[in-house]
Amino acid sequence: MTRAPTARAGRVSEPAPIPAGVIIWTESSRFATLANFYEHTLGLVPATRRPDHVAFAFGAFRLTIGVHDEVRGRAIDPLRLMINLAVEDIDKSFMRLRKLGVPFTRPPEPEPWGGWIATLSDPDGNTVQLLQLP
Repeated sequence: MTRAPTARAGRVSEPAPIPAGVIIWTESSRFATLANFYEHTLGLVPATRRPDHVAFAFGAFRLTIGVHDEVRGRAIDPLRLMINLAVEDIDKSFMRLRKLGVPFTRPPEPEPWGGWIATLSDPDGNTVQLLQLP
């Protein structure tokens, strides 16, 4: 992908970085539950898998679940980072996940920008939002 250089203070600099992915760290004892949630409950398809790492690819972007030896327990501040996942039919996705016992903190609601959002928690307490784009 070729990007135009960005201008800063009247001079041309290197292109701005582009997001390549997000890693959700967890502890070893919680890894299987968290990876299973993203793969089997949410339905994401793994691109790579190792005993302590699973990555889901969306083009060049990766959402990775991995084990980190300095992470313990559930998310302390689950609103600090929200993982947004686009869905085609938010009501259908919401009903399927509710039947599986997924805890939602916000049912599907319309947004002023024309889309819909529903908010849930993964097994580690991280906030995940389902987005139905306009």
